[in-house]
Amino acid sequence: MSDFHTLELHTDPRGFVTLWLNRAEKNNAFNAQMIRELIIALDTVQANASLRFLLIRGRGKHFSAGADLAWMQQSANLDYNTNLDDARELAELMYNLAKLKIPSLAVVQGAAYGGALGLISCCDMAIGSEDAQFCLSEVRIGLAPAVISPFVVQAIGERAARRYALTAERFSGRRAQEIGLLAECYPPQELEQQVEAWVNNLLLNSPQAMRASKDLLREVGNGELTPSLRRYCENAIARIRVSAEGQEGLRAFLEKRAPGWQATVENDKEPRP
Repeated sequence: MSDFHTLELHTDPRGFVTLWLNRAEKNNAFNAQMIRELIIALDTVQANASLRFLLIRGRGKHFSAGADLAWMQQSANLDYNTNLDDARELAELMYNLAKLKIPSLAVVQGAAYGGALGLISCCDMAIGSEDAQFCLSEVRIGLAPAVISPFVVQAIGERAARRYALTAERFSGRRAQEIGLLAECYPPQELEQQVEAWVNNLLLNSPQAMRASKDLLREVGNGELTPSLRRYCENAIARIRVSAEGQEGLRAFLEKRAPGWQATVENDKEPRP
């Protein structure tokens, strides 16, 4: 895969990929280079049909401290159009992650501030440590969480988004779970063990069915019942029933055996970097 300066892209032989934010000396803070490399990395992941799912993690003590100070200082000296170009680049990153074909799981430790909440919100699922610290910190420095706001609202709801965007309060992993930003939170010493449990659970699932389910849920949206949605859902189940993995899954269930895609789960349960 591509060489990066701010990231690591690690493909596990079991068929998933981990995207590491790798500016630990800067607390994985965003800058223009990291945003561009994240876009390239997601394009690489999207193009690889063999991958089952994506993990997004941060090296070091923190998931991401938000925007890099030096980058923000540079932005302050840019004109409107150049700032608009920067915003479009960040939006491309967020939209590409939200539309990724395979499931995505963010794993959060330490600080997750500003744009980091956008990354977490764009993932399908997120877990973290109980002592993680989250903050929509933009208003403290005279800005607004503009580009990430649609994804944050989808993740935690409009009311909670208003509170934390307007107050810039810090909140813990436990609170993040209460408002829906995290699916689960764990004691810090258990986080790695729980990551491996999530990985092994996802490896039990049909890769094709997970992709199809993402497409389905994207189409379903808020669940408004319409004739066109009914037809889409009917066609979706018919298509997957006759697919190769659908047929294999049904045969395995009826024959009381594991389907073919589960072979790697038993072969390799050791934690990986």
